[in-house]
Amino acid sequence: MLALRLTRGAHPAVQLRRLLVAAASAGTGFLLLCTLGYAMSNPDAGSGSLLRLAWCATPLAATVYFAVAVARTDPATSPRTGLSAIGLGPARLMAVSATTTALACTLGSMLALLFFLHLRGDLTGMPFDGAAAEFLAADSPLPLPAALTLLSLTPVIASLSVALTLRPRDDRPTPPGTRTFGRFGAYGSGKARETFGAYGRFGARLRATARPGKDGPGKDGPPQARASEPHPPAQTGGQASPVLPPDTLPAPPADPPKGLPWGIAVLAAGLAVEAYATRSGGTPTTPLPGGLAGGAPSVLIGWLLTATGLALAGPGLTHLCGRLLQTARPGALRLLAGRVLMTESTRIGRPLGVVCAVASGAYAMTALDGPDGAEFGPLTTLGLLLVVGCTLATLLTAAVEAKHARADTTEALLRLGAPATMLRGAAAVRAGALLALFGPLTLVVAELAALPLTS
Repeated sequence: MLALRLTRGAHPAVQLRRLLVAAASAGTGFLLLCTLGYAMSNPDAGSGSLLRLAWCATPLAATVYFAVAVARTDPATSPRTGLSAIGLGPARLMAVSATTTALACTLGSMLALLFFLHLRGDLTGMPFDGAAAEFLAADSPLPLPAALTLLSLTPVIASLSVALTLRPRDDRPTPPGTRTFGRFGAYGSGKARETFGAYGRFGARLRATARPGKDGPGKDGPPQARASEPHPPAQTGGQASPVLPPDTLPAPPADPPKGLPWGIAVLAAGLAVEAYATRSGGTPTTPLPGGLAGGAPSVLIGWLLTATGLALAGPGLTHLCGRLLQTARPGALRLLAGRVLMTESTRIGRPLGVVCAVASGAYAMTALDGPDGAEFGPLTTLGLLLVVGCTLATLLTAAVEAKHARADTTEALLRLGAPATMLRGAAAVRAGALLALFGPLTLVVAELAALPLTS
């Protein structure tokens, strides 16, 4: 009941994201039911039915990925102060979020079942003059347990993924007096010590702790007066450019994402597997969905490794892009844009890498069957639309989550007098930098991925 009340009273934008999850679940459920209909129409084609069911794993994974992203950005289930006192702790909120995701996916699965039954002619008359009767096995009764089992895959996997992602974690810091094991098992204090050189470097601590009564106000006035003075604008080209205090910028992560070397290694391995498949001739082919030309199994393995490598390398490449923006004497605009990219590298880097992987795979599929292009069937088109739409929606959802995460920084900059045009300009610089880095990378990977199938 609590999940239903939170779902009903959510913001319209949140409701729209949940409806998109339900639509994605409906499309995935319809593909699974069509696989069941094909198996009923062709009882002798066991390997073909299993292959079609295996190809449904890609839109299923994209739908679950999108559902997890929507659950993470749901403000109704985010931890807030005082909720634990009324029994809404992190574990209860995690359960509510998983239940809300299950409700949205179940709604989509039920819509898919109704549409499938309508096409079979079980609810009303046969639509489209019976064009889909043979494909959906309209002449045989539908096995309801098998249909419900297939339709339950998306809600169950999505809710379990949300519960695993949003599970409570113990982030409490270690107490100051707690003894910890140091190097070679020796006891040590968890508090980092400060050396004398760090304390007196450049006289910063000495000037900050100067006493007006004994040390004098100095030539710059007392510390209170110096702290209250506004930051003077820096003159650049005859116009005033705002100077951003360091404490208002988002703090970059202490350590960069560690997935970049692994991502590059997996990406290189995938391209090497595809190149090996190009040189080896006479290998057995695996048919692709929708009547497309078949390819060697090593080509499909190379595609999978390439997509995994791009997803792993996405956060590291985003962090590197932010660091490059801050090189060579950056101004306020590039400094803000680069610092935000470094801070949000983990949040938006992985969805961006997945989008690049999907774009390269879609380009490779369009390069099939020679110059005439690939002739996609209706189910293949639906699967491609599901995968592309879910990945793009996940990226946009991650961007919205990042915007909400830096809301305090944006308000602090506006209070200090930063113009709104500078914030919009920083967003444009971030988008341009990401496009300049990931665009050519996607094109290169797409050309190399399509080479084994076009040669």
